[in-house]
Amino acid sequence: MMDLEFPPMNYAALAPILILFGASLLGVLVEAFVPRARRHLVQLILGLLAVVAALVMVVLNANDRLVTASTAVAVDGPALFLQGAILVLAGMALLLIGERTVQRGGAFVAHAAVTVGSAEDQRQATDTDGATEVYPLTMFAISGMLLFVAANDLLTMFIALEAFSLPLYLLCALARRRRLLSQEAALKYFLLGSYASAFFLFGMALVYGFTVGAGGSGTGGGVDFGTIRTAVSDSSASPVLLFAGLALLSIGLLFKIAAAPFHVWTPDVYQGAPTPITGFMAACTKVAAFGGLLRVLHVAFSGASWNFVPVLGTVAVLTMLVGSILAVTQTDIKRLLAYSSVANAGYLLVGALALSRDGLSSTMFYLVAYGFTVLAAFGVVTLVRDADGEATHLSRWAGLGRRSPLYAGLFTFLLLAFAGIPLTSGFTSKFAVFGAALDAGQTWLVVAGVLTSMILAFPYLRVVVMMWLSEPGESTPTVSLPGGLTATALAIGVLATLVLGVAPAPLLDLANGAAEFVR
Repeated sequence: MMDLEFPPMNYAALAPILILFGASLLGVLVEAFVPRARRHLVQLILGLLAVVAALVMVVLNANDRLVTASTAVAVDGPALFLQGAILVLAGMALLLIGERTVQRGGAFVAHAAVTVGSAEDQRQATDTDGATEVYPLTMFAISGMLLFVAANDLLTMFIALEAFSLPLYLLCALARRRRLLSQEAALKYFLLGSYASAFFLFGMALVYGFTVGAGGSGTGGGVDFGTIRTAVSDSSASPVLLFAGLALLSIGLLFKIAAAPFHVWTPDVYQGAPTPITGFMAACTKVAAFGGLLRVLHVAFSGASWNFVPVLGTVAVLTMLVGSILAVTQTDIKRLLAYSSVANAGYLLVGALALSRDGLSSTMFYLVAYGFTVLAAFGVVTLVRDADGEATHLSRWAGLGRRSPLYAGLFTFLLLAFAGIPLTSGFTSKFAVFGAALDAGQTWLVVAGVLTSMILAFPYLRVVVMMWLSEPGESTPTVSLPGGLTATALAIGVLATLVLGVAPAPLLDLANGAAEFVR
């Protein structure tokens, strides 16, 4: 018999990923063995404890700079910073997911298989506690995100991509109300996501073919980032496979960050998914997707930057234009925030394409700041309700400032942060990424970013004007009092948005200190 030799594993460095994965499996067992009446509390506590434990391990590993599991996982500054960001934002998202006082049973359907529009469906929408399967699904997604930002080869990255994408496809279909819209959103996300994953896999095959043909590099074939980097720098082989592979890989990654023209799923999915899941995707998925993209561009293909920067720069400009212009035309608050997310993906690409330490650190700072703000914004959206559930049409928000000045004021502050007004985290974030791009000579991207930011300010200010300068009508909904979980998430998000605008130096310094990949 042939003895199998397993690669050396640093379990302490892998602990955050393992903790979340273990909690996911425990969550499945809870669904099987804990009585239904107690599952919600048990699952919520299990999820929050797992997130805290994983965050503690990230802090303890702060000084680690290593590659483990052979060459599959890199534990370095960007990986640890982004893992910490994902865990903090995921903790906020779990608070929104766990809310059960604003609406009985929360935002999730009680039985996903019940026929839409049936008497049973109407009964579950008003009288039955929501499904608790959302917790293990969310934990599986978080564990995949933690692995994705630390993946050091394309195969591991693909596995992590599927690990966090598949649970999200299911979570998008579990809205308690407007279930046809929710199921349609999930189906669109699943089909388009499957195509994006196929592009990524085909790109990986082409890149492997290029490394095999790079005979002059002496590396042989491989899809780990070290082998790819060496082949890109030293090979005299034809670059056709390299460019084709990088293009297909980019399609898979640009789909996840919602960059144009691969953004078409975003407004429909953001509108149809349960709002806590929309917030989770807008914050955590964006952090994970950009973490993977940064590692691919800065580590694996850094030697080909002069080829891909003009192309991805064009994608960034198109993304900013599409997001800002189409946001002006929206009449639904969730779709408006979806196109805002598209535009912000363009601003993040500006920082990522600086390909410098400042560009990397400013992009990581932007991801954290945007995550706090967008989760708080969707937290407010969950509170504006009428008899049919959340009132997301913009016309229903007219006069909201007079009916509920506190929450209208909080939402106004968050919209001003999205618009990049000084003394908010949005201004600091844009200033950081645009400054890094200017230093790197990418002036054209900065000009496009500034102009599109001016366009994007209009839909935000239009909502502010509607809330404060319009008279409330009979159709103006009420703002529900938040439960303790939603109130906590809102407080964290608003406070972080303010602090990162007034005193951003500690997080900027932390991001700058972490902005170096293990190669």
